[in-house]
Amino acid sequence: MSRAWYVLQTFSQYEKKIEQEIKLLINEGVLGSEVLDVRAPIERVEEIRNGKKRVRERKIWPGYILVELDLPEVGWKDTVANLIKIPGVVSFVGTGKEQKPLPISDEEVKSVFMLTGEIKADKSIFILYDFEEGERVRIKGGPFDSFEGAIGSIDYEKKKLKVAVQIFGRSTPVEVDFQHIEKI
Repeated sequence: MSRAWYVLQTFSQYEKKIEQEIKLLINEGVLGSEVLDVRAPIERVEEIRNGKKRVRERKIWPGYILVELDLPEVGWKDTVANLIKIPGVVSFVGTGKEQKPLPISDEEVKSVFMLTGEIKADKSIFILYDFEEGERVRIKGGPFDSFEGAIGSIDYEKKKLKVAVQIFGRSTPVEVDFQHIEKI
């Protein structure tokens, strides 16, 4: 037997329901000892829209869930068939109907669990900003407080914008942090 994580394709929007169904079947002993755990991976995302912050949960892989299995060399077909019979489950990713499912690598599992916050990462909350180049914004805070201008470029890695503001009658690009910007 080899304990590993596998990816199960599901109908979109059914991930959480199928996760709960599999957990229920595990607790009732219907799926046997081969099915160890199931996760519909989600990440916490901080959105900033119209200057307001809000944290929400977002599916990492819409239409897919992770299942931890300890598949035996003989008799694995029964376990796979029991999982695929669950309403809303399509198939295992990367294999045909009569083939033994292929597990995902430990690195892939680790990266998913880092995104979900189950394994400690540098940061488990990702921030989404809805800025666009050319958009009119107002700077709030810093030496250019209350200046208005148009976004020239966006650097998502540094979380900075270049905003063209009028200084002494000339358009001058200034670099500003995302948090010091509000839409007009």
